[in-house]
Amino acid sequence: MKSLKVVFLGTPEFAKTSLEAVHQSHHEIVGVVTVADKASGRGQKINQSPVKIFAVENNLPVFQPEKLRNPEFLEALRKLDADVFIVVAFRMMPKILFEMPKMGTFNLHASLLPDYRGAAPINYAVINGEEKTGATTFFINEKIDEGNILLQEELEVLPDENAGSLHDRLMEMGSKLVVKTLDGLAENSIQEKPQPQVEHPKNAYKIFKEDTRIDWTKSSKEVHQFILGMSPYPAAFTTLKIGEEEKGLKIFGGKFEISNHGQTAGTLNISKNDFKIYTNDGVYFPSELQLEGKKRMNIKDFLNGFRNFDEIKMA
Repeated sequence: MKSLKVVFLGTPEFAKTSLEAVHQSHHEIVGVVTVADKASGRGQKINQSPVKIFAVENNLPVFQPEKLRNPEFLEALRKLDADVFIVVAFRMMPKILFEMPKMGTFNLHASLLPDYRGAAPINYAVINGEEKTGATTFFINEKIDEGNILLQEELEVLPDENAGSLHDRLMEMGSKLVVKTLDGLAENSIQEKPQPQVEHPKNAYKIFKEDTRIDWTKSSKEVHQFILGMSPYPAAFTTLKIGEEEKGLKIFGGKFEISNHGQTAGTLNISKNDFKIYTNDGVYFPSELQLEGKKRMNIKDFLNGFRNFDEIKMA
């Protein structure tokens, strides 16, 4: 089988798994592009992306341009004479870059396009209670996630699965799909096809802090799916009032019961052995939480941390 010369562009763990799969295939990685190292945390420790760490460990040439239109960077990439660029969890690319390789640039996206275009397809698939999702490889063009489809594969979303677990399964499946796409391009056996025209495709917009607040007036099932879809990251939250102090409370999981309770949605019922929040049509029982300024813990340890339950209310 013909071997292709590849430049790989990506940053997080999700991308690293695909880079690893391509590295283990018979195709040749001639360059890796990732984000610049960043100082973060209390000690301003320099953090390298998972993609860079893997590339350095495996002696792959690494590029970390601040700007993707930088002329020296573009010239260096041109000289690599790659057949194809692969993009996994990277940033917006200028046309001058994605049109550079002979065969074009393809992207791995963690949804069944055209649904869930955007930055958070895995979160929204869980939030919306989808029973299946998948991964798509497609050629990049100037519109976000709208290029011609190369390959697609479906994956069942498991009952009560959170975004973290689905992320990991799609990461593994997607890495195999990337290599399959490379093989298909090398053999000229893939028929690229335009994305189906859907009047209202489901969106996966970028999630901001204000989007992660739990709306307790929704149904128990919707609240449950929202919490699972935000878990473990960026994490769904609500606000507690403890005495005179308001504190954010992240909720990572739990269960619910449908009941006619006659309580106002968003009301809290808390005691030494019980923590429940009333929803529109039932009760939600958190099982894993993190109070602002504390570590993540199970419900038993959380409740053991309080003496006076009367002073705890929903803010």
